Amino acid sequence: MTLTVRLATHDDLPALHQLMAAAIAELQKDFLDDAQIAASTAIMGLDTQLIEDGTYFAVVEGDAIRGCGGWSRRATLYGGDHTAGRDAALLDPERDPARVRAMYTDPAHVRRGIGRMILAACEEAAAAEGFRTCELMGTMSGQPLYTAAGFTVVERLHDDRGGVPVPLVRMRKTLTS
Repeated sequence: MTLTVRLATHDDLPALHQLMAAAIAELQKDFLDDAQIAASTAIMGLDTQLIEDGTYFAVVEGDAIRGCGGWSRRATLYGGDHTAGRDAALLDPERDPARVRAMYTDPAHVRRGIGRMILAACEEAAAAEGFRTCELMGTMSGQPLYTAAGFTVVERLHDDRGGVPVPLVRMRKTLTS
């Protein structure tokens, strides 16, 4: 079957949450210990503002969602509805980078170009709204994809809001118009 990209809807939420939980649990195993994986659920996930803004994508194969991710014109860099510290303030495309957010791939469907499809859709949409750069907060498992896609490391940090420190990497990319 063919993979296609479409905008995610609120009807997709159950499937998106299931995919995200599987991705966090499985794809982080080579990079994080069990406590860090458990803590990741507190700092990762879907901010449904992205669906409401029409900036969140689903990669589908037939009726099944194989991956998801989006971008934002809002200040929050990462985290889901349940994550403290979200900021819905609108960014200025002339000076602020768009945010690439909440990228996940079904663990049974990695290495099929799903992440690159999502990044391409995000970058194209952000550039169309006048953004000249994109920024994201990557996990250790996501960093190789982002590096291969042209993102560079801006900062390495640990987020301990889930109870134990989880390593993350803030990355940025200049968009081509």
